[in-house]
Amino acid sequence: MAAVRPWDAFAAAEAEVRAMVANPRWQGLPVPARAQFVAARVLVTPDGDRWLFGAHARWHLHDPADGRWHLAPPPRGTPARRTGHPAAVLPARVIPRGPDFAEEPGSTQAFVGPDVPGKLTEGIRGLLRAEERRSERDYPLSAFYDIFARDVPSTIAVIWGTIIWCSYAPAFDGNERLITAFGEYLRRPLPGDEWVRWLPAPPLLDLVTLVAERLRAGESRAALRLAALIADTAQILLSDPRFRPRALALLTMVEPTLRQPHLDDAAALRDDHAVRQAWLDRLPERLSRAVLVETDPATHFRHTVYDLVEALSFTTEPARAAAAFLADLSDSRALLPGHLDHRLRRAYEELAKAGLTGTSAAETTQPEGMAVRTPPPYPWRAEPPGTGAYAVPASRTGAMNAAGAIETGAHLLPQTGAHAVPQTGAHAMPQTGAHAVPRTGSHAVPEPRVYEGRQPAGEGGVETSGSSDAASGSGVEPPDRSTAAAVLGAAYAVGLAWGRVTGARVPERGFAGSAALVHRLIPERDDMHS
Repeated sequence: MAAVRPWDAFAAAEAEVRAMVANPRWQGLPVPARAQFVAARVLVTPDGDRWLFGAHARWHLHDPADGRWHLAPPPRGTPARRTGHPAAVLPARVIPRGPDFAEEPGSTQAFVGPDVPGKLTEGIRGLLRAEERRSERDYPLSAFYDIFARDVPSTIAVIWGTIIWCSYAPAFDGNERLITAFGEYLRRPLPGDEWVRWLPAPPLLDLVTLVAERLRAGESRAALRLAALIADTAQILLSDPRFRPRALALLTMVEPTLRQPHLDDAAALRDDHAVRQAWLDRLPERLSRAVLVETDPATHFRHTVYDLVEALSFTTEPARAAAAFLADLSDSRALLPGHLDHRLRRAYEELAKAGLTGTSAAETTQPEGMAVRTPPPYPWRAEPPGTGAYAVPASRTGAMNAAGAIETGAHLLPQTGAHAVPQTGAHAMPQTGAHAVPRTGSHAVPEPRVYEGRQPAGEGGVETSGSSDAASGSGVEPPDRSTAAAVLGAAYAVGLAWGRVTGARVPERGFAGSAALVHRLIPERDDMHS
């Protein structure tokens, strides 16, 4: 006789709410009626916590101290009983609207593992080959000038910006081909080291600025070309769940301008912010969560904390494990506890009392005390690389392939017009303007160092044992590679989201807990598995 799976109160309540919201009549009901249906399915666990499955198809936890409902994943497998809750006191923001249940959650995995699919990478490289020879005079850098060399056209920058804006957590493997494709265009080495590039997430305004500046200059054709590149890049990114939610949102925002080329002209004459708002106004409600980072950074931060706790569900106490990662965030104004549910808040405050919070902060700080680190030294040359070069060891002209051999041409972009290829993508347009002069420099990535028995020096130059897989400070030891990658991505996303709330900068070498997880992944680097 087959074993009977024990009844799960959380799964049952979730299924009932999903069925109600899927009913076509749901959106036509008044808010009090919808609140009544949801409130009747509130659960209570033996510890007295009350749980509600509501807006954004996510669970909410009631704070008994002040009556607020916080986003929080439930303790699956814990006994619970249905208790109900006064519908009149439920805030409207926790009541499902309908379209919010159609949102795609995407994936929390960062790019240290698993690797970006080859088909996606080649699609991006095809766009780069088609755009690399445009003139910076026709496509000036009005944004991303801190990333790219001065002679790089904005057609390259807009592809980069689309990739990074669409990514859930832009932490890339040091040998990631998707990043090395941009190597020769970079103004300076990317933050991080040969293991991981910890990239800051650009605001949507940076992408908007590239397009709006051309509109104000009267170069509507160039503006349309940039918008088409955003659309083409987003279309390619749709194939990967780590990009898909924001890629779909960005595609939805940009496509109307391709059908009506002068749609944003009036807004561009006002300022870039007006164009950004026009783009955001085009989004249907079902895609709203993908742009919370732009429209409501505090709520976006709470969603990333939810993702982190879910990713840590393999631990015995996910709240305590998540608090250890939250301890990396600098919080000079004591704002963080107010964004957490009471379980997380207790765990975080225990760490704060022990003096274990703000672990990624340093003596020299930016707003909110976030660490500012100088770029790592260049052991292979006396001076930093010149404009357009990407930290290239003198003995290397290519990047490592999957077998460990040095490729001499596979990762290098063509230097002359002889290698030019036709434009690709559904929105490609004929080239206009003069071609840019050939770039100089190489984008090879340093070969990963091999450490005998010990890992690279961590924060403060302290070496860690090569046998320890647990994240420094967090005590988290994921059971497998994919789980480690999911935790790393979620933890880094939390740090980026907190930066959007407070204005803090991301540390050059990443947050302490996220960076420590990298050592769990180094022995099984994804570039060793083709």
